[in-house]
Amino acid sequence: MIIDFHTHIFPEKIAVKTIAKLEQIANVKACADGREESLLRSMESAGVDVSVVLPVVTAPEQFSTVNRFAASLNEKYEGKSVRILSFGGIHPDSPDYKKELRKIKGLGLQGIKLHPDYQGTYFDDLKYMRILDEASALGLVTVVHAGIDIGFPDHVRCTVGRICRVLDEVAPQKLVLAHFGGFRSWEEVERSVAGREVYLDTAYTAGIIGDEIFLNILKKHGANQILFATDSPWSGQAESLAHIRRLVTDEKERDQILGQNAQKLIAV
Repeated sequence: MIIDFHTHIFPEKIAVKTIAKLEQIANVKACADGREESLLRSMESAGVDVSVVLPVVTAPEQFSTVNRFAASLNEKYEGKSVRILSFGGIHPDSPDYKKELRKIKGLGLQGIKLHPDYQGTYFDDLKYMRILDEASALGLVTVVHAGIDIGFPDHVRCTVGRICRVLDEVAPQKLVLAHFGGFRSWEEVERSVAGREVYLDTAYTAGIIGDEIFLNILKKHGANQILFATDSPWSGQAESLAHIRRLVTDEKERDQILGQNAQKLIAV
């Protein structure tokens, strides 16, 4: 089973507009238009069995809308051979984060996505640390954008230093650092994060990260804590799979990265 642990789609009526806006902000071209149908076509073409969708709640009042959409996606694809599985989202300024995390759990959502840049909060802020602690207690996976966001390149809210502080103070369970631990901060990731009890996903690294630094982190961190991910529609699933297959030559390690590690974190 091949599981892409980091993808994005949007409701049909806003998907194309949203992608166009994000393309303009980040000055990049998406590989797809952000619609559910486009992700399914990509999965079928690339041979991906499950795509985990990661919604971002950019304001506290979006909580209910975002998580209802996520739950409806999961219900739609329950039991299907090619499956979209959505996590939920929560904002750090939530007036009652414990209640909202319990709602996420009650909806059957298996994890949450945090994005410090889009949510305007540093990763080691107490508001995030409380969410991480409670999410751990509930058994939820937490995926966080780590490193530079190309839409906000001058203000990084999830640096390696802040990540290390959170790992030291909270020791969150089932935490996934997107973009291989910190986008374009990979030398720091190798020095300070690799080897610690945290997962790294490979989202938006194909064709960007150097082979040597990728393999150094893989060796130090261990294939058992790395998750295949693309950041679709910002990176192609077929191209990202080819990148992993080229670099990870050990079959056991490759199978761990492409799906076995994900199956230890989520029910699929």
